[in-house]
Amino acid sequence: MNYVTELQCSRCGASAAADRPQTVCAQCAGSLYVRYDLKAIAKVVNPKVLGCRGLVAGEAERSMWKYRELMPTDTPVTLGEGQTPLVQTRRLGRAMGGNRLYVKDEGLNPTGSFKARGLGCAVTMLHQFGVKKIAIPTAGNAGSALAAYCAAAGIEAHIFAPRDVPKGNLAEYNFYGAKVTLVDGLISDCAKRVQEGREREGWYDVSTMKEPYRVEGKKTMGYEVVEQLGWKVPDVLFYPTGGGVGLMGMWMAIEQM
Repeated sequence: MNYVTELQCSRCGASAAADRPQTVCAQCAGSLYVRYDLKAIAKVVNPKVLGCRGLVAGEAERSMWKYRELMPTDTPVTLGEGQTPLVQTRRLGRAMGGNRLYVKDEGLNPTGSFKARGLGCAVTMLHQFGVKKIAIPTAGNAGSALAAYCAAAGIEAHIFAPRDVPKGNLAEYNFYGAKVTLVDGLISDCAKRVQEGREREGWYDVSTMKEPYRVEGKKTMGYEVVEQLGWKVPDVLFYPTGGGVGLMGMWMAIEQM
């Protein structure tokens, strides 16, 4: 069952339909967030229910999609992303005065980074909406994730990356059959190329905060951390940010919980 009620602008509060592809707010160009019927979800989801998922169930329930009531769909394109371990760092913890310090090992995701969460969710939704081409500017890992999930969904991926993008990422783009353009410049220059060609080429732009669903995938890090700590919210979360989508997603997840 789907509990999405609407998309809502994070800037002006305007509503947008959740049953079709959306980019940013039509009124103010703010980022759109997915909103849910949290009261209805609270009647069917609790820690005991979630704790039983993934034990004997299918692939989706052993991934970030175990939190399906708080996701924009329950029919994902999944490669097993999410449910990464929380590893206690004893030596560093002692160095900090005995406080418990953990590291969430996102390197175990498909294509080797947390980007799999956001792009997995975005590609899932665009696949359901019938989108045929997706484009992204990337400095490395996001392109790898988009290429992998587009290959799984049968969608054409267009990747714009700086010419000095890491060779490992470039190999992944090509392995998954993405259409790759190397740009002389930075990721901001790649973003300009995506924007310039969007209407001409007919692709959907999944740049950071230009669509509603990457943050939905990344928010699952917040659910997992709290669940892995015995349903206790950590005192502090340190999170390295580029666009900051994962940080905003975890804040959203904790607020929803």
